Amino acid sequence: NLEDYWDNIFESVNGIKDVPKSQWDIDAYYDSDPTVKDKTYCKRGGFLPEIDFDPMEFGLPPNILELTDISQLLSLVVAREVLNDAGIGDGSGYDRDKVGITLGVGGGQKQIAPLTSRLQGPVLEKVLKASGVDAEDRAMIIEKFKKAYIGWEENSFPGMLGNVIAGRIANRFDFGGTNCVVDAACASSLSAIKLAVSDLLEYRSEVMISGGVCCDNSPFMYMSFAKTPAFTTNDDIRPFDVDSKGMMIGEGIGMMAFKRLEDAERDGDKIYAVLKGIGTSSDGRFKSIYAPRPDGQAKALKRAYDDAGFEPKSCGLIEAHGTGTKAGDAAEFSGLLKHFSHNNDATQHIALGSVKSQIGHTKAAAGAAGMIKAVLALHHKVLPATINIDTPNPALDIENSPLYLNNETRPWMPREDGLPRRAGISSFGFGGTNFHMVLEEYQAKAAGKYRLNAVPQTLLFNAKDESTLIILLNNWQSKLSVGLEEQVFVFNALVTENQLKTPAANEARCGFVAKNALEALDMIKMALKQFSANASSDAWSIPTGLYYRKSALATAGKVVALFSGQGSQYVNMGRELACNFPTVMQAASDMDSQFSDAGLPQLSSTSYPIPVFNVDARKVQDEALRLTQHAQPAIGSFSVGLYKTFTQAGFKADFTAGHSFGELTALWAAGVLSEQDYMMLARSRGQAMAKPSADDNGNDNTDFDAGTMVAVVGEPTKITAVIKDINDISIANYNSNNQVVVAGVTSQIAIATETLKAQGYKVVPLPVSAAFHTPLVAHAQKPFAQAIDRAKFTAPSIPVFANGTGKAHSNKAADIKNALKKHILESVHFNKEIENIYADGGRVFVEFGPKNVLTKLVDNILEDKNDVVTIAVNANAKKSSDKQLRQAAVQLAVLGVSLDDIDPHNAVKRPLAAVKMSPLAMKLTGKSYVSAKTEKAFADALADGRVVKQAKATLPTVNSPERIVEVEKIVEKIVEVEKIVYLNADGTVSDRMPVNAQTTHALPVIQQTSNQPSTLAADIERSVSQFVEHQQQVLNVHEQYMQGPKAYAKTVDTVLIAVSEKQVDGEVPESVERTLNMYHDFQSQTLRVHEQYLNNQSDNMTTMLSENALPGHVPSAIVTPTVIAQPFINQAVPVAKPVAVPVAKAVSKASAVETVAIVTAPTTPVLDLARIQTVMMEVVADKTGYPTEMLELGMDMEADLGIDSIKRVEILGSVQEIINDLPELNPEDLAELRTLGEIVTYMQSKVKALPTT
Repeated sequence: NLEDYWDNIFESVNGIKDVPKSQWDIDAYYDSDPTVKDKTYCKRGGFLPEIDFDPMEFGLPPNILELTDISQLLSLVVAREVLNDAGIGDGSGYDRDKVGITLGVGGGQKQIAPLTSRLQGPVLEKVLKASGVDAEDRAMIIEKFKKAYIGWEENSFPGMLGNVIAGRIANRFDFGGTNCVVDAACASSLSAIKLAVSDLLEYRSEVMISGGVCCDNSPFMYMSFAKTPAFTTNDDIRPFDVDSKGMMIGEGIGMMAFKRLEDAERDGDKIYAVLKGIGTSSDGRFKSIYAPRPDGQAKALKRAYDDAGFEPKSCGLIEAHGTGTKAGDAAEFSGLLKHFSHNNDATQHIALGSVKSQIGHTKAAAGAAGMIKAVLALHHKVLPATINIDTPNPALDIENSPLYLNNETRPWMPREDGLPRRAGISSFGFGGTNFHMVLEEYQAKAAGKYRLNAVPQTLLFNAKDESTLIILLNNWQSKLSVGLEEQVFVFNALVTENQLKTPAANEARCGFVAKNALEALDMIKMALKQFSANASSDAWSIPTGLYYRKSALATAGKVVALFSGQGSQYVNMGRELACNFPTVMQAASDMDSQFSDAGLPQLSSTSYPIPVFNVDARKVQDEALRLTQHAQPAIGSFSVGLYKTFTQAGFKADFTAGHSFGELTALWAAGVLSEQDYMMLARSRGQAMAKPSADDNGNDNTDFDAGTMVAVVGEPTKITAVIKDINDISIANYNSNNQVVVAGVTSQIAIATETLKAQGYKVVPLPVSAAFHTPLVAHAQKPFAQAIDRAKFTAPSIPVFANGTGKAHSNKAADIKNALKKHILESVHFNKEIENIYADGGRVFVEFGPKNVLTKLVDNILEDKNDVVTIAVNANAKKSSDKQLRQAAVQLAVLGVSLDDIDPHNAVKRPLAAVKMSPLAMKLTGKSYVSAKTEKAFADALADGRVVKQAKATLPTVNSPERIVEVEKIVEKIVEVEKIVYLNADGTVSDRMPVNAQTTHALPVIQQTSNQPSTLAADIERSVSQFVEHQQQVLNVHEQYMQGPKAYAKTVDTVLIAVSEKQVDGEVPESVERTLNMYHDFQSQTLRVHEQYLNNQSDNMTTMLSENALPGHVPSAIVTPTVIAQPFINQAVPVAKPVAVPVAKAVSKASAVETVAIVTAPTTPVLDLARIQTVMMEVVADKTGYPTEMLELGMDMEADLGIDSIKRVEILGSVQEIINDLPELNPEDLAELRTLGEIVTYMQSKVKALPTT
């Protein structure tokens, strides 16, 4: 579904795997050698998971499912979902008369394969015949072969047609607009979308559903690409990578709803993105029909951006065709370079990627897959990763192009020029067909419940006391201990019922974070284990993020917000949060605006830089962020984003404080500065403190030493004594009881480092660009003071503690302003600051910013206190910033700090129960559906023991003691015999026996290995006796046969008289004509059987008279005659057609083909009305596959059961054949009837009206 698809993209999931056994046998079709004929050298790809499918929901009779291509079935599911998402699904009341559908569908569907294979009997016949296999064995082999495949019938043709994919959707969902499919090979999806957009722009439709469909990862498709050859020999797909060796294929269906923008806005629709331009082209005459042409592709790009009406360089993301083939990727990149380099000198500012790296090339659906990815990227403001790129292909020289390969999921920051975010999608197909589409975001800022990717959930359990809480957790453990499918819904209930909200103070509470049911179950088990180990404890927690308190901590007036200073920054800090939380992205965006207004490059390009592919390049990025002009505002904007995320959830601080630069952020949090002024001051402070490029006289400052800083672990007074004689250094920060920061001239710091290490002190260099809080940054004081004067200061709403004094700032804005101007030159007394906050009541210290530097310092400063709690919102740079934020929120809520819903942006649906489905519901994958009945028929055929004469049946091996037994070999030939069955009109067996019928038996013909004359003579005598007996039977049968023509003539005469009496115009009714044809066929069959029987008897007599019964000779089988019962005609009522029913399996090669005639006994037409209903239900069940118990009289034959007009005629015909005495039914009357009940009632009314005879 949409959520899973985006989640897999967001999380960089590789969906490529080996061909599942359920799809096809790797051993049968795969060989690693590409030159081996009729084998594929690729055995991996992208495959659809199991999808719930209920044929009843879509009105599909079970019997037609295996005759219907899987793409038709699964496309119904996708269409339903897109309609629901667009707000026009079933139950919406939307008039779909102007809804249309165009889909990209490539070539023939794979349902053609089994149907075509079934027709290969003649080829197999020739091969077997040429190989010396006799006719009987050939027939047996071909019969078994055909059972491997579905049969041909009325639903086979539409079931394999590609256009019926769209047609079936239009039929089921009652679309009145355009309905068709388009084949442009791998560009089919975008071709179909082009057609859909034209329909909208011409006002032919109000809504168009469009996209692409391909569920064909069959051996045929693998062979097609293997012999091109296009497949990779790697285990994954690496578009544009140096190790790219080819492509892999995937299955997929993607659809989108398109609507004119003004109509969508008018109707208040959810809008994901806006389609701005479409470009199409052909390659023209070129190398070959499938060789890509860069100029042709560039032409499509140019036309798309011309159509959109803006410069290509304003695009931020290109979802390439990117199949992973060396030639294809190189050609595509050449076309992109030609287009995006035009009038554009900027380098590496457009992200390039391909979703094929994750799901494979989905052929006709590839464009839809890429477009949905780009649409969701614009919707979420995220640049998705393209996986498996380790080193870009150097031949592309991508570093000197406008493009870069994006192999990491990153926040898509707003553009510097304020233009909307834009994305382009390319799709190219065999035959030189090229398509490119340009999209634009609808809203610049994400808001509300918009996010579709799964994120960790904050879960909080609360109860009146510990024992009740344990019961609650045990209950959830039991609920979650179910199958995986049920577990999903239990987890949804868990999330829904236990959302993060601080409970009442006196309640016991336990909380943790979990992304899915398995994680939740593990955490609950861990919690119960902790309760056992810590019985009656007031509080406990474990490092994995599990927190418990017996009751809330009294936090009122005790919460302290701490803000990080320089040195804690790291590249991509909070990247996941910037992707998932608009507050974090907005803070970074606001800082970007400050930089842009100052004529500087956007800071986010340094905080969240483009991906690089080697250690040296990453080191350059680290050093760029370390520069003061970048580090301070980057830390500041991240801290603001974190703090606003919590305050929006109800967090309130009672004190604020920061370390060095962090004090400026603390002033903003206390309301002293507006957010805009804070951003300006953060940028200005960093810029002012950066290494000056020139001195006051304008001379070059290349050799200027801004100094450096080191952290030293030890008692501050002792460290001061050690370094007192070293010039140009000083203690800049008194961080804690056992840590200080020494700063000064770089060369002198090196001396101090060696001196301190020599005396056993631990010295750690800090990642800073200057010696802050020393005279070496005096050059910054004046410009920063000027910036301070431009800002507006107000009195703090809560106490803000100062680094310089360790005490709270004055409540007067002017005093704070003056103190801040001296701040950068004063030492930081953070230890005193924390001690004073504690003295004023601070107990819960929460750090907002990168890493956990300040909370560690607090732990050290207040280590002798047992009532202090420290929490870092983003403690670990190597862990997910998103998960850490949620864990911090849970910890605060458990403590008793007021919070409610830390994440208001989650749009993932959480159904509490599975959709109710009928008993016919099943799981479908991309594999063609084959019914259990068909599979069993083939399995039975393979195991029926019938083998060719040259072969021996393989029997199970039984381990038993070896025995040698001499036996007399007896060969027995069983002759197939017939039994005459008479049926009454109601289908029951009649007791009536045929006149002159003889009881017949199968007579064994015995061959003995004995050569004794006496035995031979006895055999001959017995054979002659049998022959004489059979000759008597011949006379009886012949006499009975002679009655046939008389009865036949009488039958025809009766029918013609009935017609002449009842028909004025002389035309024979259709039902009567059908009856006459039946009897013609019956009589012809009787003649053939009798002729065959006489011929066999003649052959037997000749053999008997001309051959000697030598030892070992096997006489021909004596054939028992077939008795043909003559039909009885009553008022020209249709009689059941003869049906061949073998009652004994023939073993003899010479055995004849027999026929059993099932006929009705003469009855008077008295019908049981209830039986009409019963027969009707049974026939519907038989013809559709619905279980009889599921059928109800109120069901609509078409809407509920999917019975079309052809199937309806077939059903009614069968009912009339079973109930012979039903009168003629008016087709016009029947056409008006909708439900099973209406039809049954109509039939019953006709029977009641029938005169009794």
